[in-house]
Amino acid sequence: MTTHDWVIAIDGPAAAGKSTVAQRLAERLGVMLFDTGALYRAVSLAALRHGVAKDDALGLARLAGEADIALAPPSAADGRLYDVLLDGEDVTWTIRTPEVGAIVSQVSEHPAVRDALLPLQRAIASSRPVVMVGRDIGTVVVPDAGVKIYLDAAPEVRARRRYHESLARGGAGSYDAVLQETRQRDATDSGRATAPLRAAKDAVRINTDDLDIDEVVAQIERIVHVQTAESRTL
Repeated sequence: MTTHDWVIAIDGPAAAGKSTVAQRLAERLGVMLFDTGALYRAVSLAALRHGVAKDDALGLARLAGEADIALAPPSAADGRLYDVLLDGEDVTWTIRTPEVGAIVSQVSEHPAVRDALLPLQRAIASSRPVVMVGRDIGTVVVPDAGVKIYLDAAPEVRARRRYHESLARGGAGSYDAVLQETRQRDATDSGRATAPLRAAKDAVRINTDDLDIDEVVAQIERIVHVQTAESRTL
């Protein structure tokens, strides 16, 4: 077995259900959950606070290298899957605001920013069994992950999920606005030159349009057991 045989990479577009599925899967398997998208959102929030433009690659990379970003077990029963800390401050929901969402794709497409955060991601992947969530885990961050999953859903389905999640937290806005943002995010993530959003060639693709969370988790858990059993016999 290789160092990353017990890395489960779950990639896919925004609101495909990755974070919730990964959280339940990690609980079922008794391993760590690591949502790498939270890192880029935290850098984006830091950029807004420090007045660093979304196209300032060097300034953003400096923020990414200097900021103290950490993930921790959830401290509040408010729907969060984990705490996100930025320089010691709980920014779990702040990084989910429309203002952050509007720039995170542009922030994350800079090679210098991705390079600044890559060592942290790979260090975590090498340290213990982990479910890693993102958009380029199986293609760039951990290309030799033991299990690679690509979750997807129609833009309309994903926008509806995000819209209802926002309403549940007391947010405002309209479904149409969320749908427009979702489509723009897809275009930006898929079209960027560095680490574009795409499924790894050996990833198992799962469309979640008509599946509930438990059904998706059950599918992935079966895949994990089959593939890890196969790797032990090699």
